[in-house]
Amino acid sequence: MVGNRILLIGLTLWGLLMIVPDLVRIAQPLGSFGFNVNNDGLIYDVTGPFPDEASSPAWRAGLRVGDRVDLSRMRCSFTHMDTCRDALTVLSGLQYVLPGESTTIDLAASGDQPARQVTLTAEQRPSNFFTRAIVVLDQIAGILVVVAAAWLVWTRPSGMSWGFFLYVLWFNPGLVFAFYALLQQWPALLLAQDVAGCLAQAAGYAGLLLFVLRVPSNKREPKWRPLERALPFFAIVVALALIASYGSVFGYRTETTTRAATLAGFVVDLCALAILMVRRRTQTPEDYQRVRWVIWGCLIGLPAFLIAELASETTFFDTAWGDFTPSEDVIGLLYLVNGILCLFVFEAVRRPRVVSVSIPLRRVTILGLTLSLPALLLHHEVDRIKGHLELPGWAWLVIGAVFVFLITRLHESAVHMVDRYFNQALDQAERELGEAILKAQRPAEIDRLLADEPSRLLKLTSAASFRRQGPVFVRDEGGNGWEDCATRTLRPDEPLLAPLSSGAPFSLAETDGGGLSLPSGLSRPILAVPAVNPVRCFAIALYGPHASGTDFDTNERAMLARLARNAAAMYAELESDQLRNKVATLERELSAARLPTDPGAISG
Repeated sequence: MVGNRILLIGLTLWGLLMIVPDLVRIAQPLGSFGFNVNNDGLIYDVTGPFPDEASSPAWRAGLRVGDRVDLSRMRCSFTHMDTCRDALTVLSGLQYVLPGESTTIDLAASGDQPARQVTLTAEQRPSNFFTRAIVVLDQIAGILVVVAAAWLVWTRPSGMSWGFFLYVLWFNPGLVFAFYALLQQWPALLLAQDVAGCLAQAAGYAGLLLFVLRVPSNKREPKWRPLERALPFFAIVVALALIASYGSVFGYRTETTTRAATLAGFVVDLCALAILMVRRRTQTPEDYQRVRWVIWGCLIGLPAFLIAELASETTFFDTAWGDFTPSEDVIGLLYLVNGILCLFVFEAVRRPRVVSVSIPLRRVTILGLTLSLPALLLHHEVDRIKGHLELPGWAWLVIGAVFVFLITRLHESAVHMVDRYFNQALDQAERELGEAILKAQRPAEIDRLLADEPSRLLKLTSAASFRRQGPVFVRDEGGNGWEDCATRTLRPDEPLLAPLSSGAPFSLAETDGGGLSLPSGLSRPILAVPAVNPVRCFAIALYGPHASGTDFDTNERAMLARLARNAAAMYAELESDQLRNKVATLERELSAARLPTDPGAISG
């Protein structure tokens, strides 16, 4: 146990150490030599991140598309690690270096060009607040994902939680360019990090498969045990393939190997999806909804990450029909999509119930559009404006922060508008129920409108309303899902109702109910909604989850809270009417009981 926690702390710190340094790029962009070379040594781009060829150090030094690095002359030697520095810088897929760094490239003879050496000095990469904003979001998401997965292992150690942690340790949206740029000063450390990265990536693939075999309750199923036992051997094979992709550093052409190693991730993803689709048939409704979140994470998140990796590390998208390689901003957004979906999966594991997966997917889509549309429409204009404005790095940091704030507000507004569209049926039901409650003539009618109607409209497994009668809450009617439950009264001091004093809807704890006879299984109440005014609590409604197993979403909780406030107003009004009627009746009885004044009787 102690050893596992020490290992967890060490891996978590390593994962964060790779991510955190990239936050420096927000204020101070890294440098670039202005060219890209694949793992066969072919130079396929001599512009890099710079706006034109004349701005690229590589172009000015005489490099041209089609030139080829002489792998045999640049190969790394373990006996002389200093010779590895240039090879690791040029051939290991590093596109970011420290500004001012120099490297020497050995070029093979080609055409009328003889073999030659070229020395390049890195210049600062151009940047804008769109790029910086995406870096901020990627790094925040990456840190949150790693910490969340570590917390899950710390609080719920199991094969499932360890599998998820190993997966997100490498497949998180955090960018690691600054970390690798710093390591270029120490070739031995950089090479060790490359090997460690290959091991972590292989462990991540195996961790993903272990995770999907046990999610959401860490249940080991006998038919999947042979596959679980094979995972260490699978990880070793993948690690060796990934390490082989660095063979270009030692003089071998490995572009095909690199592509195959990355594309193998799609095979792992398909296997994970197949396992989840088979296992979902045996899940309870609540667990099935949690598994759906994981399915969508594998369907969108990991492919987005792998596409970003292919675009940034290989020439896969440079085809005979044109170069379809995404821009740096789009690659950053692809990493971000994976990170957000990893956080959703974390929530699905952490919570016993989740809302419908369509809701977070809808919001991720809105976030993607909110971030991508301004970047696509204004990217070139921003570059032009920046060319005319000489602002210090901190000024662009402030502009980026303002941009993130505006994007956040735009996202909130867009989510609100889309929710209004998708919640039209819910809003209509609320209006009808609200009007019915305000027209109720008896408290029992309000009880029914608080319980039976939401249960029917929202397709709930159970619903019951307990109305205050003296010091306790009493259930007068049966209530959907409560037919065989003996509990007809609730005391305000019940441990289950501890949050009642807040006056707001609250989730019910997953406990034994403290001796109460409550619906069990899927019908167990999960939400309590008190009907309160600022002075008094008139009733409390208990609701079970949807029949599909999903939890109440934010809009449904808000609707039930508003209906409860209407109910509280009507309970008070009916109670006031009842008291007024009693007072009027007593006054009439008192008036009738009075003897008439008779002077004759008195004198007699």
